[in-house]
Amino acid sequence: MSQAAFPATISPPPRREKRPRKRVTRADVLEERKRSFLRLVSHELRTPLNSILGFSQILAGELYGPLGSPQYREYAEIIRGSGQKLLKLVNQVLEIARLETQAHAFESSPEPLEAAIDEVVGAMGEDLAARGVTVRILGRGRMPLVMADAWGLRTVLANLLQNALVFSPEGGEVRVRANVQGASVEVSIEDDGEGVDAAELPRLLLPFEQGENALVRRAEGAGLGLPICDLTCRAMGGRLKLSSPPGQGLTARVRLKRG
Repeated sequence: MSQAAFPATISPPPRREKRPRKRVTRADVLEERKRSFLRLVSHELRTPLNSILGFSQILAGELYGPLGSPQYREYAEIIRGSGQKLLKLVNQVLEIARLETQAHAFESSPEPLEAAIDEVVGAMGEDLAARGVTVRILGRGRMPLVMADAWGLRTVLANLLQNALVFSPEGGEVRVRANVQGASVEVSIEDDGEGVDAAELPRLLLPFEQGENALVRRAEGAGLGLPICDLTCRAMGGRLKLSSPPGQGLTARVRLKRG
């Protein structure tokens, strides 16, 4: 009986290159714990906040009959307004946590820039009228398409326009323009306020930072609007840049791919 032939030597299996593991530092662990804590607290706050907002709206509208003294209705409106501010903060904290962990999926497609600006400005109508601030859109009718996520684009525009409104003097003007630069589009939003010290500009893009300038601290909130804009722009393949020449207001420039 013939014997099966075996090779004289058996070659060892090819060695797989080990990918270097990213070193996890204590700072990374603490940062992740912080984000987890913020997500947990934010989710837990939303349920009671929704009850506060709902019942205060019922009381303010006297849905089940008059409350008696007009002051009760005023107090209910104050409770509702405070609840809305707190809910906005909770939503911003959750959004920061999602953006920092890249848990938010963005789908970019050609978006009409002018339509998005008009939509955001229309939603700000009451706030603009209360301060007598006007928004002037330069180049209307000639604005290009941009590659962006529909929700992300409106989030960026809303936060930047709201920021410009806050720092504009009463009766001031906010200017919006778009310039095509090769394969990119640069959208600029500028106000005519007092501006921000150049040394404070980098801090404005950090979560929970409002800078030391008294002008910057004039706004309420935790300083999350601009960081959300910055992270959202990056997630869409763009970038945000702030500039503030002395005494010439603050200008925010968003660069996105042309659609």
